[in-house]
Amino acid sequence: MPDFPTLAKLADDLESGRTTARKLVEACLAKIADPSGEGQRTFIHVDKDAALAAADAMDGLRKVKAAPSRYAGIPVSIKDLFDIKGQVTRAGSRALDDSSPAEQDAATVARLRRAGFVVIGRTNMTEFAYSGIGINPHYGTPKGAWNRAEGHVPGGSSSGAAVSVLDGMAHGALGTDTGGSCRIPAAYNGIVGYKPTQRRVPLDGSVPLSFSLDSIGPLARSVSCCAILDAVLANEPITAVRPRPVKGMRLAVPTAIALDDLDAPVAGTFERALKTLADHGAIIERIEMAEFHDIGPMNAKGGFAASESYAWHRYLITSKGDVYDPRVSVRIMRGEAQSAADYIDLLNERRSLIARVNARIAPYDALVLPTTANTPPKIADLADDKAFTTQNLRALRNCTLINMIDGCAISLPAHREGDVPVGLMLAGAGGSDRRIFELAAGMEAVIRV
Repeated sequence: MPDFPTLAKLADDLESGRTTARKLVEACLAKIADPSGEGQRTFIHVDKDAALAAADAMDGLRKVKAAPSRYAGIPVSIKDLFDIKGQVTRAGSRALDDSSPAEQDAATVARLRRAGFVVIGRTNMTEFAYSGIGINPHYGTPKGAWNRAEGHVPGGSSSGAAVSVLDGMAHGALGTDTGGSCRIPAAYNGIVGYKPTQRRVPLDGSVPLSFSLDSIGPLARSVSCCAILDAVLANEPITAVRPRPVKGMRLAVPTAIALDDLDAPVAGTFERALKTLADHGAIIERIEMAEFHDIGPMNAKGGFAASESYAWHRYLITSKGDVYDPRVSVRIMRGEAQSAADYIDLLNERRSLIARVNARIAPYDALVLPTTANTPPKIADLADDKAFTTQNLRALRNCTLINMIDGCAISLPAHREGDVPVGLMLAGAGGSDRRIFELAAGMEAVIRV
């Protein structure tokens, strides 16, 4: 992975005068425009003029000591799922091409702007956020970090978000996570992705996939970068994350579901990371977590994603279903067969699941598990629908466990330099966001040794 700076380093450079917002934006725009790079597939729309104007404004404010934050002027990318005033929100689809431009920014976009971050453009994604793989037949599929000559998937649904950070086309990215859509692309590209406790960040102004599960989170280069962006998105004070010492961390490894059918590099990297943590004094216990076995049957009819997406799409898909990605529309249409009673059962079962899991994990600081069961598949190998479905489910499986328990989670790169990217996921009950960041910051420095 290229050695691009963290948000803290960029902020220091801006404050010291070693760089300017204008220079940062121009460098990102050059990366996007590079014909040998992934910019054309990573971005659906680039806000060149607006970004340069915003950069100049932030430079002017900094000169008179009036910058809205020390991060003012740093360019970030926005997933195409979010409203940006004056632009059409397409959600990675062609079905919304003739929609009216947004009248105002999404709540999260507005918060980023208020902190002075510069919106560089809208990133590509899985159509309507409905897959963990990241393939988009309408706008192309950006190649992920691993072995670009062969072309491996970037992970989804926040595919362009991850690649924009990976390749220096932005220095942070706004994504969403319904079943792993921040964490999977982070894992596949060797960066950090965060799924917050859902209720902390408003969903206003974003196209929904599942309003029960949708969470809005950042993708960035480090734990501290994600913590900074998360604080802005949640409208909380930006405070430095104090890394917890690995020694004494109480970590639970769920053996049910989460460790099944792992690709060999995933299994090997995960076990090496656990050994490293244990060598540094972490207390690691493998627990069965039998509750996770309930999630598959709960989602057998498509779960919340199918029922709630169908409710939102049912009129649009009737009139424009022919322009949907068939792999997306078939999943949405599973919601048509769910009854109101099915949905109510699902709500009640989830409420029970959350309570039981929270009681089970209360003695531990966090759960630790592989972010995905698989390594990034080749794009060419997923032309077959059966292969796509198999790999998509393997990508989503572990992350979905955390969305279903209303938890928060972060994916950290755990592989060694030069190896296939593998993510280590650290997760906790809803509301434990600050602890997860502190634990992750402590682990970050040691797990890749």
